[in-house]
Amino acid sequence: MVTANKERVKEAMKSVGINTLTELANEIGITKNQLSVILSDKYNPIKSTFFELSEVLRVTPDKLIDFTSKKKSNSKTIVPVGISKYSAIELFAGAGGLALGLEQAGIETVLHVDNDKYCCETLSKNRPNWNVICSDVSKIDFKPYKGKVNIVTGGFPCQAFSYAGKKLGFEDTRGTLFYEFARCVKETEPLVFVAENVRGLISHDNGRTLKTIVDIFESLGYDIQTKLLNAVNYNVPQKRERIVIVGTKKNTNIKFEYPKESKKIKTLRDALKDVPKSEGQAYSKSKREVLKLVPPGGCWRNLPVNIQKSYMGKSFTSGGGRTGMARRISWDEPCLTLTCSPSQKQTERCHPDETRPFTVREYARIQTFPDDWEFVGGMGQQYKQIGNAVPVELGRQIGIQIKKAIDTYKE
Repeated sequence: MVTANKERVKEAMKSVGINTLTELANEIGITKNQLSVILSDKYNPIKSTFFELSEVLRVTPDKLIDFTSKKKSNSKTIVPVGISKYSAIELFAGAGGLALGLEQAGIETVLHVDNDKYCCETLSKNRPNWNVICSDVSKIDFKPYKGKVNIVTGGFPCQAFSYAGKKLGFEDTRGTLFYEFARCVKETEPLVFVAENVRGLISHDNGRTLKTIVDIFESLGYDIQTKLLNAVNYNVPQKRERIVIVGTKKNTNIKFEYPKESKKIKTLRDALKDVPKSEGQAYSKSKREVLKLVPPGGCWRNLPVNIQKSYMGKSFTSGGGRTGMARRISWDEPCLTLTCSPSQKQTERCHPDETRPFTVREYARIQTFPDDWEFVGGMGQQYKQIGNAVPVELGRQIGIQIKKAIDTYKE
């Protein structure tokens, strides 16, 4: 018999600040009566709504279930010897946004690779037990992990390929970081891989770069899906678009589905409630005088025309939206995409009430890092690590979907 453990559900509710079953039902998008059925002794929790419940409570389903007996199955789930079936390698790990999200989803990353010493120190400081390799990825042999990991993840930088009028194969991309990611996939043969990249990859070289990437992954034996995800639709208080490329091994019944969009948009107010105090950059005196004139939710358009021309320079007469210039975020909207430098001209993200950039901990909150996740290095390094990260909550939701996909694989 498999049933929901009500005490564990209550503990999980408390940890995420949900006080009543009515609130929990609203977060899931069901009625309180429907929730009561899910939590009853007669309900089989291995259903989609129960997974939605676990996602809202930010725990894996097994943490909310009582297993009083185990039903035997005619098929055998693949579990590599000595390592969890949810084991992963992550390349270009950065400051740990994706890695931490995957950990929260219940995925065990057995190898984290990055060549930035500050990022590697951040990972090791927060998770001393993680296997962090600070190295050029091209120098790592992944073949020993074949059969021992089912997942490969990472965000390789977008780089141009030389076409020379021909269709490119795997070896033709040698020298790029995409090649190293694809080499890891080729050498380890995971069931699932997830590659994250900037929106610009979609249109890069008129779409030919992405087409080459997809063709090469397919040639390595994977069915490929691509989708542009905006983090704001996945409980992240930030508009941040990234293309997520997912490969599942061909000739299997693995079915990966992207996370469902949330019904509620998180705002800056949600993100920065009770945020710890921390250090942060300051604007120059001249920039501060300009931004003082901008109301919450406003931008350069709220400035007097003479100040617009002076502040924006050549950008004043250029095309495009330019809404990121002299931008002050309001409490009741999500933040715009965080950059690696909070005071950089043309991408200002000014605090709603105070005329200053967001602090380091505010930056981290907007990227959904927990308050106890520390960043190593000077202030500029910390902003850079956070600005480059995958939002932790988006990583968690992708991780849950990876696990569901692997659970569909039977020998």
